Amino acid sequence: MEQSLKSDILKMRQRTSFMQRSETNQQSHGRRNELESALPSDSLTNPTMSLVNPPPARLNAIELARKRIMHDAAAPAETWVDASVLRSWQRCLSMGLRPQNPVVFEQVLPTLSHQAQDASQQLVQSAKPVLESLARAIVNTRYFAILTNAQGVVVDASGAIDHSDPRAHLITRIGADLSERSIGTTAIGTALAELQPVWLHRGEHFFETTSVYSCAGAPLFGPDGACVGMLDVTGIDAQERPELKHLVRQSASKIENAMVTAQPHALMLRLNWPGNPIGSDADGILCLDADGWVTGANQVTRQMVPGMNGHGLTPVHVSEMFGLPFEHLFDAAKRSDPLLELPLWSGLRLGAQAILRSQEMHHSQTRSTLAPALHLREVEAVMIRKAVDEARGKVGQAAQVLGISRATLYRKLGQKPGGKSP
Repeated sequence: MEQSLKSDILKMRQRTSFMQRSETNQQSHGRRNELESALPSDSLTNPTMSLVNPPPARLNAIELARKRIMHDAAAPAETWVDASVLRSWQRCLSMGLRPQNPVVFEQVLPTLSHQAQDASQQLVQSAKPVLESLARAIVNTRYFAILTNAQGVVVDASGAIDHSDPRAHLITRIGADLSERSIGTTAIGTALAELQPVWLHRGEHFFETTSVYSCAGAPLFGPDGACVGMLDVTGIDAQERPELKHLVRQSASKIENAMVTAQPHALMLRLNWPGNPIGSDADGILCLDADGWVTGANQVTRQMVPGMNGHGLTPVHVSEMFGLPFEHLFDAAKRSDPLLELPLWSGLRLGAQAILRSQEMHHSQTRSTLAPALHLREVEAVMIRKAVDEARGKVGQAAQVLGISRATLYRKLGQKPGGKSP
């Protein structure tokens, strides 16, 4: 009885949420003519593109902000667009760029491209498995992943890239210069300039010709704390999905962790505050050589430990961080229970797990032997059924939420999770 009551309450909330969204769409209908005048002309005739148009209020706010800062030279309200976007627009204007100018997606000189590839070998190698997983996560969203170095030059790309579309092909070529100076405000240039995760949609891009893109980006920091590049997820004429900012940030953390553990080291410390479980991607990771000198640390560690929040080539010994002899860390790694508490010189304490280099593979396999994840097709089927239920059977509304066409949704509805038609 209690379970049935909870189910009824949940369905009632879902119906109420849908009715509220429908009412909002009706209120926005009166402003559609104003919106359409600001959109590319083919969006008015292409049913697939118009299917995934974002809410008018969002585009109107972006358009107002662009007018204020780019034409009226006035400061727009930061609630219209993020402050990081405003700063990027201002940087572009100060470089002499103008939004109506054409954009040429140039590649750097071959010699510079080769140098960028050579210098980014560790980044590309560490990112490869993460990019593959990321591509699977976004396969049905019309987004794809791009990896650049710290100068915004593309060093790798992954995902459902339509190379027959110049808008996708030109920005995923190895050696393409996607820096702010080259193509204006994008998630790539903004993340590298602001050194923080960002989300940009349509007109938040500086140039008018790049307003077809939506993208999330996060900077990547190397084992020494310096920025080594950025991870970007981009869609073309795609539905706005700001939640991709979280996915990109999470994926960037995995790449950073892989770069840290790829450094030569004798001991790895996984760190977290007492009371939090140790063994996830949320851990601080600190690697030491046999004499206790730091060979690398991820960003979580640099936020936890005083004196580690900068970057540079100055060697740091673990004894400067924790109030105990470094030999105790190696001794702890040899015990059956390698967990311990580390006293910081500030008086705080951190939980830690000490792992010898030779034992890291075993610990990694142990952490990965969790309950098997759902098959990708099963996850997709659950998402589709949920969207259709929330839309009360209206396939067009469900397709809009999912960011796919009606035809694609009808086709997928004719399949069971196992891939066989009913």
